[in-house]
Amino acid sequence: MELWIASSNTGKIKEFQNLLFDFPTVHVRTQNEISGFTTREENGDSFLANARIKAKSLRSIKNEAWVLADDSGLEVLGLGNLPGIHSARYAGPKARDSENIAKLLKMMKIRNVSDRTAQFKAALVAISPTGEEFTFEGLMKGLISTQVVGNHGFGYDPIFIPDGQNQTLAELGPGYKNQKSHRALAFKQFLDILKAQV
Repeated sequence: MELWIASSNTGKIKEFQNLLFDFPTVHVRTQNEISGFTTREENGDSFLANARIKAKSLRSIKNEAWVLADDSGLEVLGLGNLPGIHSARYAGPKARDSENIAKLLKMMKIRNVSDRTAQFKAALVAISPTGEEFTFEGLMKGLISTQVVGNHGFGYDPIFIPDGQNQTLAELGPGYKNQKSHRALAFKQFLDILKAQV
């Protein structure tokens, strides 16, 4: 069975592959394999809306297999839930993870944010070969650290400390993230649907 991922983010793709470890018959394919493919502009007003845009865009090309899209990001309470849906491009359209992190910490300092409460949100949209749509959401609560720590993961992982932990996601590593992350929690709901297909 083929599962096409509507993403070019290597970190996300690797996470999905890890989460499918117990499903060796599911072959992950990505939009990077389709020459000339570009997804439609992500102009939705929520993670779910943007995930749906990406899923339908890829589905228009790959309509004989499962298609899965994710949109996720970080919400910081003291910044009015920013960067939110703009997480990947918070410091600019082609910003690197380090630039997004630097801007976030700078904005928290400028605004003298004392409440460092934050949460990661993920929304997944899966479309079956028959065109049926499924949606899933996952949430991970935590705090923003005062410094960048850790070498694992991607995005804001080096500054996010999950509830109940004293290390960042980038310190805790992929084993923890594959069990507890917002994306993992949403994806496991999708796996319950997929189990009936393999």
